[in-house]
Amino acid sequence: MLYFAPWKKIAILGICLLGILFSFPNLFYDSADTASRAKTAIEAGRYDGPGQPTLAELQADVERWPSYLPGDVVNLGLDLRGGVHLLVEVQVEEVFDEQLEQVAARLRNELKDAGVRRYRAPRRVEDGQVTVRITNLEDVTRAGEVLRAMAQPVGGGGIAGGFGMGGGLALEDDLIITDLPDQRYAITLSDAAKAEITNRTMSQSVEIMRRRIDETGTREPTIQRQGIDRILIQVPGLGSSEELLNIIGKTAKLSFHRVVGFGSEAQNPGPGEELVSDEDGETYKIERRAILTGDNLVDAQLGFHHQTGLPVVNFTFDQSGARIFGDFTAANAGSLFAVVLDDVVITAPRINEPIFGGSGFIEGQFTVESATELSILLRAGALPASIEVEEERTVGPDLGADSIAAGKAATIFAFLAVLVFMLAAYGRFGIFANVALIMNVALIFGFLSLIGATLTLPGIAGIVLTIGMAVDANVLIFERIR
Repeated sequence: MLYFAPWKKIAILGICLLGILFSFPNLFYDSADTASRAKTAIEAGRYDGPGQPTLAELQADVERWPSYLPGDVVNLGLDLRGGVHLLVEVQVEEVFDEQLEQVAARLRNELKDAGVRRYRAPRRVEDGQVTVRITNLEDVTRAGEVLRAMAQPVGGGGIAGGFGMGGGLALEDDLIITDLPDQRYAITLSDAAKAEITNRTMSQSVEIMRRRIDETGTREPTIQRQGIDRILIQVPGLGSSEELLNIIGKTAKLSFHRVVGFGSEAQNPGPGEELVSDEDGETYKIERRAILTGDNLVDAQLGFHHQTGLPVVNFTFDQSGARIFGDFTAANAGSLFAVVLDDVVITAPRINEPIFGGSGFIEGQFTVESATELSILLRAGALPASIEVEEERTVGPDLGADSIAAGKAATIFAFLAVLVFMLAAYGRFGIFANVALIMNVALIFGFLSLIGATLTLPGIAGIVLTIGMAVDANVLIFERIR
């Protein structure tokens, strides 16, 4: 007779009991899942807004499932639960343009440091290049040397501080310098630089989209790059693509600028200045160079104005941002500064006194929902480029419900048929096999629930196949015993 040490028996029984305990919530999927999502919404502060449940309703949902039991269930995939399928294209050309703008600004400083004074300011033309004309013939050679010195090997600290390729052999410079007639030079990005910028932009976009969607409490989204500049996004549980696009469709580039002129004074912008408008059509002339950007934010949360009670977005800067913001407000008391989001002025308050401590709030024509969305976007970070929807599909919940019902029926029928066959064919040994089979399924669902895995139709088929394979192993053993 086989002998098992007591600790082995205890360990086996303990694992089996844990498997049953963690798989148990799946028998009451709706209640456990609703309670889990309500807890997530409460923790994220997503309630009491337009289209959102109230805090009391969410707390009632939480109470639908006993707190002393595990509440994690297996996530249902897009083919079972329904949801949103999007294929978006990232406009990486915008990042190319930004890099060329930085090249033009850097070129002005480099020419100035080299003593080249007489030239026409570098400007970016439509075909993706920066041109500069040296008006003094004696400075042409020196300017050419400055330009060629700016071209760095890709990954070697060139444009915008390099592309971070982690070292290695550089095959091409990041800039291509071309001599043109009439003492002009043209600067374009090399193919290697464009490829590296594209890879970096796509990686950032995927990560930022993932953070934004995770902030909403949605579980198990699929976000992956497809091709050169496309991203596939599948989010189970969402009812419409508009809800998803409100989260991922905004670039959310936040910046703080000095206001040079307002209203009638906002005309004829000079070098380094530009005109922007707010949602009401008021025009501001601001310095193009930002005092601070959203990169300096470490937190953003929904709040309410202490006087008006209207929704605002409370923000906190990092240590560097807090110092810069404090110095700027101390030196510009009485002046306006503009808070710009995606080239639109949200608010342009007057600096009444220095703002130290690195925190403040953004006010505007916010609702609770829009302020919450903005805080999510700011916490997740700005997309490096805008996106365009290439393909948009909504999988209806009816399809998911039908699939779940069919999958349940197939699994239960197969399971019961196997149990009855094993009991009829092998008697007492069939009972042992059936108990092992039940524990096998319980352990599978318990482990899937514990790790938050996603179940799809192929997954259901895999579980049915596992049942068949487990029984097949028992049949072989029993037949050999006979």
